[in-house]
This record gives sequence, structure tokens and C-alpha cells, in this order.
Amino acid sequence: MLDAKCLAILDSARKAFAAYGFKKTSMDEIAKGVGISRPALYLYFDNKEAILRRLTELHYEEKIEAVAKALQADGSVSQIIGQAIHVQTDGMAQIMSSPHGMELLDAGKSLASDIITQGEARLQSLYTGWLQKEASNDRARLFDGARETAETIASALRGNKISATDFQEFDRMNSNLAAMIGAALEIR
Repeated sequence: MLDAKCLAILDSARKAFAAYGFKKTSMDEIAKGVGISRPALYLYFDNKEAILRRLTELHYEEKIEAVAKALQADGSVSQIIGQAIHVQTDGMAQIMSSPHGMELLDAGKSLASDIITQGEARLQSLYTGWLQKEASNDRARLFDGARETAETIASALRGNKISATDFQEFDRMNSNLAAMIGAALEIR
């Protein structure tokens, strides 16, 4: 569990990165946003790269928890998968709509690729387990195995992130994807 000061630092960094971009944000700006000195900030994080890595970890912790909860909810297969995709992608639109959103995504990929890989694998594992359960209960139709279907969902979500030109298009693409996957999986 993170203490209040650490959370305040991460929130300040998130805001500074969105306002100025990762490259132009200084540790001084992050410290000022929290109301602490730069030396005090270094007691928590060695550099802004470490802050970005921790923000990436938090992002995946939150998304994994939200997707797990969505996949355990009651409803039709279509409703459940739609909600899971929604909670997984919720918040990305704000990052993408930031003037420095693409820079932040690129910085995250280069500085936290290991965290991203692990987080994506955990999300995919959640979808795989849910698909296996739903298929074994004759609630979902799989065209391939559960793991392969989960890989397809993950690939499609990555593709939407890469190809969307703005956050409205990103949201629209994810809504359409959720509806298509839900319709394809639903046994009628």
C-alpha cells in the first residue's frame, strides 16, 4: 500500500507529464506540485523514470482489479465482455487526449516494457480463465481456444490504441470491438 505522500507525488507527476510531456517535466516541477522540496522527492523516487515505472505498475494493478471484477459480474456474455473491455480501456482516452499523450505512451513502452508485458499477460490470463469457464458452462461460443480468443481480444485492443487518431475514435473503436466480440461469443 502506498502512503499518502507517495500517492501525491504520483498524482503530481501524472499531471506534470500530461501538461509538459515526459521529457520536459523536471523533478522540481513534480516536487512543487506536491509542495515538497526536490531532495524530499528523491527520498521516494530516484528519478522521473522510476516515477513513470511506478505509474505504469499502478495502471496495471488498477486495470487487473477492474477487469477481474467485471468478469465476475452477473449478466450476459456480451454484457460482461463489454464491461470488461470498457474498464480496461477507461482512462486511456484522457492520456491520449493530452497534448503529450503519445509521448507518454512511447516513454512507457521504452522505460517500462517489462511491466507492460507482465500486465498485459495478467489481463490476458483473466480473459482466458473467464472464457474457459463460460465455454464449459455452454454460455460462450469459442471459434478457437480460450487462450487464442483472449490473445485476439488483447491484439485488437492494442491495435485500437495504435490506430486511433483521437480519444473519441479510441472510445468508439473499443465500443464497437466490445459489441462485436460479445455478439460473436454469445450463444443464442
